[in-house]
Amino acid sequence: MTNLISQAFINNEKKLVTFVTGGDPDFDTSLEIIKTIIKNGADIIEIGMPFSDPMADGPTIQLSSNRAISKGIDLENIFLLAAEAKKIKNDLPIILMGYYNLILYFGIERFVKKCKENGVDGLIIVDLQPEEDEDLINELKYYQIDLIRLITPTTNEQRLKMILNNASGFLYYVSVMGITGQKSADLNELERSVSFIKKHTNLPVVPGFGIKNSTDVKNICKIADGAVVGSSIIKIIEDNLTNKDKMLSKIKNFLKDLKNGTRV
Repeated sequence: MTNLISQAFINNEKKLVTFVTGGDPDFDTSLEIIKTIIKNGADIIEIGMPFSDPMADGPTIQLSSNRAISKGIDLENIFLLAAEAKKIKNDLPIILMGYYNLILYFGIERFVKKCKENGVDGLIIVDLQPEEDEDLINELKYYQIDLIRLITPTTNEQRLKMILNNASGFLYYVSVMGITGQKSADLNELERSVSFIKKHTNLPVVPGFGIKNSTDVKNICKIADGAVVGSSIIKIIEDNLTNKDKMLSKIKNFLKDLKNGTRV
């Protein structure tokens, strides 16, 4: 299965993957933020589906989820953001990231069909174990949408093989244990892990969690196929809620800087 995510990695350049929570701090501002991110160097964007109990996320992303939920943002809004993002750049891979409860509540078939209709290329479902993914996988395969799997520093060989069975697009390597937005990655540990994973798969490996700035991006990109930055972008949103122009200007400059970090 080749879709936009696989195609993004064909040229071997390192990729900048960004994460923001959809609808934070409100729908219109969120769309402007996504436009700014797309126009300033993001190769792949992840849009977070707001959830009331995002257990893998640190305080920064939890607060962004709360802001979106308080504005009434639901999955229909998230699909609309994805569709609008696709209009800005139609070959940009779009990933929705979130928790399985939201999809179960919405209805698996209905959810995946809506993903297809709105230009979503992949999903990252933080709490979906490979033992429990069959219903979702069947729908995703039918619509040719990637399921991007999470690999952690504690994933052993047996578990890795099981995870790889239904993984496609790329592998999201959780570079620090714990929640998002906290300590930085251990580069020696990362190098060992990436080399271990690459022995078992040709899928690109892109670390996320604990990647805060262009220096981190550069260090990560020397080892892996790209880097995911989320909490640092959301922190700019949080720090500039009363001044949208300043917020967008800071995001623009930050994105350009991050993209420079991928040029190793």
